[in-house]
Amino acid sequence: MHGLMMDTPLLISWIARHAERNFPNREIVSITMDNPSHRYTIGECIQRARKLANALDRLGLSRGDRIATLAWNDYRHLEAYYAIGGAGYVCHTINPRLFPEQIVFIVNHAEDKWVMTDPLFVPLLEKIAGSTPNVAGYIVMTDDAHMPKTTLRNAISYEALIADESDSYDWPDFDEREAVALCYTSGTTGNPKGVLYSHRSQVLHAYGSAMADALGLSNRDTMLPVVPLFHVNAWGVPYAALMVGAKLVFPGPKMGDGETLYRLMEAEKVTIAAGVPTVWLGLLQYMDKAGKRLTTVERTVIGGAAVPESMIRAFRDKHDVVVMQGWGMTEMSPLGTVNSLKASQLDLSPDEIIKIRVKAGRGIFGVEMRIVDDEQNELPWDGDKAGALQVRGPWVCSDYFKLEGSAGSHTGDGWFETGDVAKIDPDGFLQITDRTKDVIKSGGEWISSIDVENVAVGHPAVAEAAVIGVAHPKWTERPLLVIVRKEGEDVSRDELLAWLDGKIASWWIPDDVVFVDDIPHTATGKIKKIELRKQFADYRLPTA
Repeated sequence: MHGLMMDTPLLISWIARHAERNFPNREIVSITMDNPSHRYTIGECIQRARKLANALDRLGLSRGDRIATLAWNDYRHLEAYYAIGGAGYVCHTINPRLFPEQIVFIVNHAEDKWVMTDPLFVPLLEKIAGSTPNVAGYIVMTDDAHMPKTTLRNAISYEALIADESDSYDWPDFDEREAVALCYTSGTTGNPKGVLYSHRSQVLHAYGSAMADALGLSNRDTMLPVVPLFHVNAWGVPYAALMVGAKLVFPGPKMGDGETLYRLMEAEKVTIAAGVPTVWLGLLQYMDKAGKRLTTVERTVIGGAAVPESMIRAFRDKHDVVVMQGWGMTEMSPLGTVNSLKASQLDLSPDEIIKIRVKAGRGIFGVEMRIVDDEQNELPWDGDKAGALQVRGPWVCSDYFKLEGSAGSHTGDGWFETGDVAKIDPDGFLQITDRTKDVIKSGGEWISSIDVENVAVGHPAVAEAAVIGVAHPKWTERPLLVIVRKEGEDVSRDELLAWLDGKIASWWIPDDVVFVDDIPHTATGKIKKIELRKQFADYRLPTA
């Protein structure tokens, strides 16, 4: 017997209508290429999104057609999120940091009909336009006064496109399982893979991320998403923030500028920010040099890579900011876990709390997790046994776009293989110890490269650290520590090994240390260990 409840579809347009009705005067602040301080309201945002939806309908598009964006975090990009998805099209966000050949592959694989771009990326698109023949035209996200001269076919400024459109638009109703957004994994091997999100998955993800034990977003918050809108939908912030009516502050092309981020945080009274560790490293270094302190930020959500203990302590001790580490994946929309304390942990000592904060957090309702051994036997949540991490839930992908059944990404009983190796403690806190392809197995025992890296980065002279396995005749492989020194700092091999001593298991201590000018990264800022392994493939350890 079914319950007698309305079967209302969960659509992104519902968030738009709710936000406009309930929070019309809440501000959205942006830095853009044509305006260093743009300021308007949620009500004006949704009004302009309706104008854009009308304009898109006039382009002759069909339901489900993909419209690509190459753009930074600003108000026009946010309008595109709601106009494209709300009108029944698919918002395909592209990472402009990818190699040009990867962007060509992604545009062609997605079969993008139109591309919306920041003026900054027009030269990039001009170079590859001949390799993307199915793109009908380009919408440059500026006005005519700042429109660059371009050879792109059918190029028009964003403001000219919507200028004469009505701000009345009836958002269509359709199946909540229809696609709303498309993101491609950056990947370290092979071609990027597309993750196709549904309206239902993204509305549920917004609900989940706004919960008190997740991001804890509310109308009283001012949110600064430094995670790009092209990186897994900025971790769902565009949907969750408007759902609750939080004020939004967008840094535009200044996402890596510590001084600009600090100025925005203070001027706009930001209470919560989100980004990857490298962004916050730059902010912390700027504030240390300038003698600045955060005064309104209460918490920062950090994901994309493991957060060093030294960063958690710096935010807490110098700025009274709580670091909420999170873990997730493009395939998970991306939220999987958030590090929020349980009631039983609130009275622990500061050092005991830090030991919890360095973990990736605990699962929120909407994501199930399990760890398994090589025979797919489920392992206990004892904080000791590590295994392959698998997940499932309503915002976890069931497959990849156009790869149905061929990617080998799911188990026979429907769990997604994350590719991570992890432990889960009795309180449900997840600790990622490695990627399955990066795990170091020495003498039959696993070494957590992430734990070693986090301790190494805690050294005051270290800017970045990576650990890879190198062949060893006795132990099969042993860890090699790769270090980038901070500018103007010096540290020796022996000093670093002494720093690690006593902080990690003695047999985890790397057999050698090498110093490099930089470490290769993916387009989303993750260390490309496959490249490091190639670089040091012939390296001979002193203990070999």
